[in-house]
Amino acid sequence: MTGQTWPVEAPAPVATSARIQTLDVLRGAAVLGILAVNAAAFALPMSAAMSPEQSPFPLIGASAAARWVVEVFFHQKFVTLFSMLFGVSIFLVGGERGDEARGRVLRRRLLWLGLFGLIHGLAFWYGDILLLYAWSGLFVMLMRSMSARSLILFGAAATLALATMQAGTMWLTVNGPSALVDALGDESMALAEGAVSASIAAYRSGWPGALIENLKAWGVLQSASLFGYVFATVPLMMLGMGLFKAGFFHGRMPTRVYVVLIAVGAVVLAGLGLLEGREIMAGPGVQATHGWAEVVASYPIFITLAYASGLILLTSRGVGGVRRLFAPVGQMAFTNYLSQTLIMTTLFYMPWGPRLMGQVDYPSQWAIVVAVWALQLMWSPLWLSRFRMGPLEWLWRRLSYGHDLPLRRAA
Repeated sequence: MTGQTWPVEAPAPVATSARIQTLDVLRGAAVLGILAVNAAAFALPMSAAMSPEQSPFPLIGASAAARWVVEVFFHQKFVTLFSMLFGVSIFLVGGERGDEARGRVLRRRLLWLGLFGLIHGLAFWYGDILLLYAWSGLFVMLMRSMSARSLILFGAAATLALATMQAGTMWLTVNGPSALVDALGDESMALAEGAVSASIAAYRSGWPGALIENLKAWGVLQSASLFGYVFATVPLMMLGMGLFKAGFFHGRMPTRVYVVLIAVGAVVLAGLGLLEGREIMAGPGVQATHGWAEVVASYPIFITLAYASGLILLTSRGVGGVRRLFAPVGQMAFTNYLSQTLIMTTLFYMPWGPRLMGQVDYPSQWAIVVAVWALQLMWSPLWLSRFRMGPLEWLWRRLSYGHDLPLRRAA
């Protein structure tokens, strides 16, 4: 029939039955793994969390072992995976650039994410990553119609180039000209002088003091985010989008590709474990590996791809236990990420909690992390047995799509 028009289906969130299980598994593992790194940033002031030599807890015995586990197996690995997966979500929500309706949804989604990030960072915890993802997403959304090959090549090349620049800088701080090394050492000592204990006291003094300390840390981190982290995050999102288009996250690539990535990551992980062990055992101020631990640590992408490959193989090759364990957490990743903040800030500095800031050492931080993991692994499937999505996922999608969405499952 000529002249007939057909109704265009309005964009809507993907149905539960159509979700890609491997993505939910990876997202669940990522949000849990991120907490292992973030725990120190909740439990200690920013300077002590980023520089363990300024921590009130010396890296000896159990504290050294706990810190080694974080640095080797978790630091930068899971946030790298989370960034790649966010790149996937930009394509899944926005589609190709020619799709105006989905493009509008994507823009609203990123703008609302930025607002959530502002509230999260300013009122709760300076280490918020949502605002960074909103900023980065505004750039990556312009590239979502690029081919898988172009996205992978550019994303991987930029990621490795930035990693190499970081590795070179870290190596020079140890092996470079003596004036440079001495200057960096003097700066570290100046920061340690009384600053950590004063910040801990302010956090524990009540809501005004804690809010001021959080705002100061947020300002420092945002200045670095605008000029540095965005440039590192955009290539990771592009790489994730390209790998998705190529079928990597679906488990459609030949098994040998995943096996090779696992093998490469295992070699890097083993080397990092040995080097970080030597650094921690030598104690603060001693460069036992002459900067090589920092060099290897600058390439978390290899370990991240190994982790992802292992989980993809386990999920796509029929190991249902992995899917049942992690997929519900990943399906509620937004809710679980923000609920981690609520739990941890309540414990460490919110006025209604015990205000444990600066009082919990690294092994005890691990005990809290494991407890939160157990809670989220249990509550996520229980919630999803009654509801279609997490409560904050529902709110975010409701705002992004601009119309009401069913939350409760049909009887």
